[in-house]
Amino acid sequence: MDNNPTGKDYVGSDELYADVQKTMRLCAEMNTGYRTEEEVREYLRQITASEVDDTVRVFPPFNINYGLTTRFGRDCFVNFGCTFLALGGITVEEGAFIGPHCVLATEYHPEDPAKRHSLLTKPIVIGRNAWLGADVKVLAGVTIGENAIVAAGSVVTKDVPSDMVVAGSPARIIRPIKKD
Repeated sequence: MDNNPTGKDYVGSDELYADVQKTMRLCAEMNTGYRTEEEVREYLRQITASEVDDTVRVFPPFNINYGLTTRFGRDCFVNFGCTFLALGGITVEEGAFIGPHCVLATEYHPEDPAKRHSLLTKPIVIGRNAWLGADVKVLAGVTIGENAIVAAGSVVTKDVPSDMVVAGSPARIIRPIKKD
C-alpha cells in the first residue's frame, strides 16, 4: 500500500483496513487511563511510524484513524478530545496550537449517490504557530497559514492566509493578527 495516499480515491483494501485497525487499537490503549506525556509521544511514534519530538504535547483522549500520513512539528500542542481523519495527510507544523474538540477531516465522499461509497482525500496543513480555538472543524484540502488564528467553533472550508484571524461557519477573514 502507498504510505502517502494523499489525493486518492479509496474503495478500501485489506492492508488499509489492517492499518486503520492497528491505529484504532493504539488509540484505545493510549486513551485508557492516565498516560504521561512521554507515554503519549511513544504511542504517537507507533501510530505515525515517525519521529515525534520530545516537545510535542497531545492530551488524550485523541482519536486518529490512520497515522502513517500524519506529522507533528516541534513544540506543537493538541488539546483534549481532538479527532484526526487523516488518510489524506495531516501536518501540524512547529509551534501550532490545536484547541479542545477540534476535528481535522482530510476525507470526504463524492456528492453523486452512485459514487458516494468511495472515499476521497486531500491533505490538511496547520501552519507554523497557527492557533485553532476550541471545537474548530478543518475540512479536506485546507492549509491554515503561519501565525493564523481560527476562532472557536469555526468551520474552515478554504485556505486561511498567514497572520489573519478567521471566524464563522464557513470561516471568513475577520482581521489581521495584532502584533505588539
